[in-house]
Amino acid sequence: MKRKATAVWNGTLKEGSGHLTTASTVLNQTQYSFSSRFAEGIGTNPEELLAAAHAGCFTMKLSADLTEAGFKPEVLETQATITFEDGKIALSHLSLKAKVPGIGDGDFQQIAKKAKDTCPVSVAFSFPLELEAILL
Repeated sequence: MKRKATAVWNGTLKEGSGHLTTASTVLNQTQYSFSSRFAEGIGTNPEELLAAAHAGCFTMKLSADLTEAGFKPEVLETQATITFEDGKIALSHLSLKAKVPGIGDGDFQQIAKKAKDTCPVSVAFSFPLELEAILL
């Protein structure tokens, strides 16, 4: 399986702008710019897309791992925060809230940590990963 995305950039870094398009067209000429990356401008940015990828991948992996362990998750809600500082991505912090009937906190924490460490996006990252997991 291969997934594709295209980036187009016009102009200089600070004055220019670009757009991103994915093969699925979920992103379809979605704007990104210097201000959307380094300030609060309109559009997306690479770090936001990494956060979405990490949150989605981790949450799916956790669902699979919980199911494999005999638990049926009702709700898994993950927020990923990518920290960009000194010109590099320094951290991905996952904040999870979960409703999983019949599981104890110890088993839940162990399974969540395993999912954090083994989801394909986590494995692709070379920067530190953190997890805060709350069982509701």
